[in-house]
Amino acid sequence: KRGEAGAAIGLTTVMSVFGGFIGILALAIAAPAVATLALKFAPRDYLMLAIWGILLVGSLSGGSLAKGIFAGAVGVLIGSVGLDPMTAEPRFTFGSLQLTAGISYVAAMIGFFGVAEVLVQLHEMHLKAVKQNVDKIIPPWHLVKKYLPLAARTSGIGVVVGALPGAGGDIAALMAYDHAKRTVKNPSSPFGEGAYEGLVAPESANNAAVPGAYIPMMTLGIPGDAVTAVIIGAMYIHGLKPGPMLMIETPHLFWFQVGALTLANCFLLVFGLTGIKIFAKIVETPKPLLLPLILMLSAVGAYAINNNPADVYWMLGFGVVGYVFKMYGFQVGPIILGMILGPLMDSSYRQAMISAEGNVGQFAGEFVTSPLSAIILAALTFTIVSQTAWWQRLRGRTSA
Repeated sequence: KRGEAGAAIGLTTVMSVFGGFIGILALAIAAPAVATLALKFAPRDYLMLAIWGILLVGSLSGGSLAKGIFAGAVGVLIGSVGLDPMTAEPRFTFGSLQLTAGISYVAAMIGFFGVAEVLVQLHEMHLKAVKQNVDKIIPPWHLVKKYLPLAARTSGIGVVVGALPGAGGDIAALMAYDHAKRTVKNPSSPFGEGAYEGLVAPESANNAAVPGAYIPMMTLGIPGDAVTAVIIGAMYIHGLKPGPMLMIETPHLFWFQVGALTLANCFLLVFGLTGIKIFAKIVETPKPLLLPLILMLSAVGAYAINNNPADVYWMLGFGVVGYVFKMYGFQVGPIILGMILGPLMDSSYRQAMISAEGNVGQFAGEFVTSPLSAIILAALTFTIVSQTAWWQRLRGRTSA
């Protein structure tokens, strides 16, 4: 809206590439250590990590813990629709065969972010498109240098989150954005209104999470996200078995993956910067033309996931729900986070209870007897306390 699309895209491209190289470096050097740490995670640890992610949405919802938890709970509820992953019993299907397959979170994401934004923009149809300044595409060094520390921190978040099975770049981006909101005292603009920090943090983390997701895939045979799950399937087709022996028996394959990611990152920098003028012109398109085009592409994307018309209906329905949420001051990011983390939280809880033989006392005791679980529990507790009004008042008095 401020006509700075060129500068914004240029800076985020550079920082995204920077985050990618941080992730590749972690994959090449620290893969065994990170994989060993992930291997030590018990189901109860994944349960707490999932709950931790849900609780973090408080600050993603304009600082309202109640709104964040409510939106996250809605996402968990949506994510639980379908067949039970352990017993194959239908849940919240209401006798519908369409619902037994669950609700695609990609279709929901398109609806919540794409369609909902189209509906919001209908209120601003009278506003003329701002001409974008794309003269300065390559960001100046002083600007890159200013945001490098933030990009380095959020890239680290991206690598760690990406290495956690089932997490992926979406959660990494949300957590990085949350980190930026918490730590940046004087942003270039208010968050949500074009702050460069709000662009640098999620972009660097999102790209760093890609090599991070390769760490458990290559060393443990566990996909870090949906993309690496597909890659594992392709490797099995070719007779390759991802796991601890992969780097020993076929080390050249591991380094080939590292090289391919490095090459892809270089291409991202080249094509990202050279194509900025074309990308920036998109936002200059008149809204009466742009909004229907976005809606059409959203419908095509939702349908192409499973070639299922029902996904288009879900997309439209979630778009309306997302629009209502935005009108009442709720953010839709926590809903998607809840949809992604809900199944992980569900399966981890039940696996932890099975390992405790259904003994609630033993189940609760393991949270404090295990050092790793105790650390995660302490971090989770601090997250809850840090988002209360009491803590904010205490911080205000301390800083004063």
